[in-house]
Amino acid sequence: MTPDLMEEGALRLERSLVTSGVGQTESGGREAGYGRVHTPGEVDTTHGRILYLEDVHVSFDGFKAINGLSLDIAPGELRCVIGPNGAGKTTMMDIITGKTRPDSGQVFFGSTIDLLRHREAEIAALGIGRKFQKPTVFEQLSVFENLELALATDKRVRHSMVFRLTGEEQDRLAEVLTTIHLADHAARQAGLLSHGQKQWLEIGMLLMQDPKLLLLDEPVAGMTDEETERTAQLFLALKGKHSLMVVEHDMSFIRTISEKVTVLCDGSVLAEGTLDEVQADERVIEVYLGR
Repeated sequence: MTPDLMEEGALRLERSLVTSGVGQTESGGREAGYGRVHTPGEVDTTHGRILYLEDVHVSFDGFKAINGLSLDIAPGELRCVIGPNGAGKTTMMDIITGKTRPDSGQVFFGSTIDLLRHREAEIAALGIGRKFQKPTVFEQLSVFENLELALATDKRVRHSMVFRLTGEEQDRLAEVLTTIHLADHAARQAGLLSHGQKQWLEIGMLLMQDPKLLLLDEPVAGMTDEETERTAQLFLALKGKHSLMVVEHDMSFIRTISEKVTVLCDGSVLAEGTLDEVQADERVIEVYLGR
């Protein structure tokens, strides 16, 4: 979540706790493809790509975490990324979201936005949402309040004190609640949700900010089989409306949701294709899947 959202969340939580009398607790660019006219104010995807990385390098104390990484994602695509530990998956996401600056290379959001010229909060505001493996929600607030807090609105204190939901915003909240399978839990305190439900809630909070691209890090880790299945349904419902990059180790889950899989190894792309294609690749078998 963005820094301004975190600040507003702290204020909202404090007001909620004062009202209830409860003590505060810790909470946890390229070839023309689409050929449509670009609309000012939108991410330019007229070249058929929403995310584009080319020859990206990052070293930490001599260790090449990212080594000539090049990949691209189409608008509305659901891309799965797999690879062994240390392959550079998290560092790649850090670069896309501005947390880590590469030593060299290009990283573009659409055809015109150079992400290397922007800071983390600016990148989030541009329409890139990231969800880490561990869910981060405001546990003392309700599910509804968490989603309300995440609305893409003016977060300044004066505006927040007099904020009222419009009919359109209420409809949007109801839509997201249904999408993330939490319509029946809107009034429930977020801290009482199961692990999987908290994951859905955080994804919902990202959706409230209307992201163009979602980066999801091991989203089904720790989920039950039923929660994993419903998460697959959720991602397939988001596909086309948003672009998704999903980093995951659960091959059954990947088979359910994937069309194209990218395999990272030693900081670069080792293989790409369908899951069956990459699983049959001798290089992938050697370094990741095992013989």
